Formats: sequence, structure tokens, C-alpha cells
Amino acid sequence: MNKFLPIFFVIIGFIFLPKNINAQVVNTATLDTNSVNIKGKLAVSGYVDAYYGYDFSNPVTNERLYTVSMSRHNEMTVNLAYADVRYISQRFRARFVPGFGTYMNANYTNETGTVKNIIEGYVGMKLWANKEIWLDMGVLGSPYTNESAISKDHLMYTRSFAPEYVPYYLSGLKLTLPINPKLNFYFYVLNGWQVIQDNNRGKSIGTQLEWRPTNDVLINWDTYVGDERSAQNPEFRTRYFSDLYMIYSPKGNFSATACAYIGLQDKLQPNGTMRTDNWHTANVIGKYKINDKVNISGRVEYFSDANQTQIKPINNEKSFNTYSASLGVNYNPMDNIFIRFESRSFYSDNKIYQNDIGEPSNYNSLAISSITIAF
Repeated sequence: MNKFLPIFFVIIGFIFLPKNINAQVVNTATLDTNSVNIKGKLAVSGYVDAYYGYDFSNPVTNERLYTVSMSRHNEMTVNLAYADVRYISQRFRARFVPGFGTYMNANYTNETGTVKNIIEGYVGMKLWANKEIWLDMGVLGSPYTNESAISKDHLMYTRSFAPEYVPYYLSGLKLTLPINPKLNFYFYVLNGWQVIQDNNRGKSIGTQLEWRPTNDVLINWDTYVGDERSAQNPEFRTRYFSDLYMIYSPKGNFSATACAYIGLQDKLQPNGTMRTDNWHTANVIGKYKINDKVNISGRVEYFSDANQTQIKPINNEKSFNTYSASLGVNYNPMDNIFIRFESRSFYSDNKIYQNDIGEPSNYNSLAISSITIAF
């Protein structure tokens, strides 16, 4: 747990930073950050994120290891493109977001049929006319970690390890309960851990508590509990997960975010006993604005999965752990256009990577560029 202490000190420190008078900070964990043009009760928007990435391990299949976002090597391609259609009335709402690109190919491999192209698709009802209490059902955005699949919303172009190994999407029911202007609570009943079609008979429970102590700071705490046994992992039983993240987003030149989480997975052993394994991570990301169009960003992170709960490392390694450092330059010629360049380096205590001739290695590096348009 000592790996998490720096993150929590950063979070506590940001709570006491001076206030600015501006709109409340947006939670970038979900797709709802996108602005829309509303015509009557219908809102339509779109998004295209194209990229070129070069992985210096030069993977033979052009598929980068351990990632679903920006997952292709030495190709000019689309990470994610989608159309976002919403219906909004006083008591009812609906949303449908079909998606395409290499992110969809890599992240929806366990889904079948037409549902494997749904980023979000739900209908919702306001339970009381004079209270903002909503019940939504369908394919939902995930609250877990401070990063979603939508790169334009984030300080770095690539995704941290943290969101890559928690759900990007959920399927089930979501109850929204505003407690006061600074505090929101959300309750989820789910088919499971990033599944649209249920893979067992059990249902899972999730919670989200979203607190804005000032206009510039958001602190979010999530939990998850569910039975994760499946055909792919018949030994899995109850999974417990909790994350804590902070977003600091003032009108000034500097913004930052930090995230830490731990997941616990019960596994049934051949002798009938139960073993509990864990995976955990911590990261800090910062951005400094040079002028209205140019900013620089950086990230440091650590990720550990000692017993292959989420990641099966290559090279016959039994344990996965990695450190990562990233540096990015971001250019916004217009409010809805994002041109980004990023360099990212990885180091592990174990030989979980490969070099450019296919030999086991402790190191890996990536250079990537992108053009993204939201409309």
C-alpha cells in the first residue's frame, strides 16, 4: 500500500488549493462530457480519432501488447469513431452511440452479434417530475477510473494502464441520486464486469460517489462487487474493486489528475480452497498550458498484477508489473480539433516485453501522433 501514499497526498493537497470562480469541473470518466447541438428534443454529435503509433518492439502482428486503446503498430488508422444520438424530454431520455475503430476491435472481442458495436445505448426515466432522480437501463458508460476511451477529454493522448484493466462500458441499471449541489451518488445493478451479454447467472453491484468540494476539484470514489466466474475463467468467484481519483481543472495554466485503485479476485483452487489475488495501480498526470493553442502534458504510473488476474504476460513470466512515463505536446488549432504527439516509455522488473528482434526485454517504448475532431 505504500505505493499509493503519494497519490493520496496529492489528492488531499489539491482539495485545499485556492478556488476559482468558474463552472464546476467535469468528470472525464464518462462519455457525457461531450457537448451537443440540441434541436427540439433531439441532439446529434460525432467524433473521429485517427492515429499513427510506432512501437519500438516492432511487433510482428502489428498488435501492441497489453492495450486496447491505440492498439495498432505502424499503421495510420482510426482508434475510435462514433455517432452520438440523444433524445431528451422532461421525463424521458435515450442515447445511442455506435462505435467503430481499432479500440472497438480490441475491447469488444468477448461480445457477439450487433452489440459489439455499442459504446452506449440506454433509455432513462426521471422518477419524479421535480427531482433529478433518474433510472437508466442498457449499455452504460463506466465510472471506473478518471479516463474514458474518448481521448479528447484527457490530458494525455494514450490511456494509462488503469482504465485498460477496468470496465470501459457496463450493462445494466443505473440510479442517479443528487444529494446536494456538490455531491452525487450513483447505484448500479450490472450484468458483470465489462460485459453486455451476461456470462453467468449472477448480477453485480456498483456504486459511485462524486464530490466537488470546490469548482475546480472533483473527487470520485467507486466500488464494485460481483461473481466473475465464466467459461474463460471458471475458477473465478467474487471480485471486489475500489478506486479513488481526483481531477483538478481550473481556468489557469496548470491542471492535473491522479488515480489509485485495488481489485481483489477470489479464485477457487483445485483442492477446494479459496485464494484471493489482487491487482493495483497508481498514476499522476499533469498539463501545463503554454498559450491558448499549445500545452504540454506528462504522466507517471505504476501497475501491478502479480497473479495474472487481468494480464497474462508473455515470455513465460508469471507476474506482471510495470512503470511508465509519458510526455506529450498538444495543439488545438480550433476548439474541436486536437493534434497530439506523445512519447511513452515502459520498464518492468520482469521481462514482460520484447525488443525489436523478438527477445525478452524489461523495456518498451512508443511514439504516437493523432488528429481528433469532435463535431
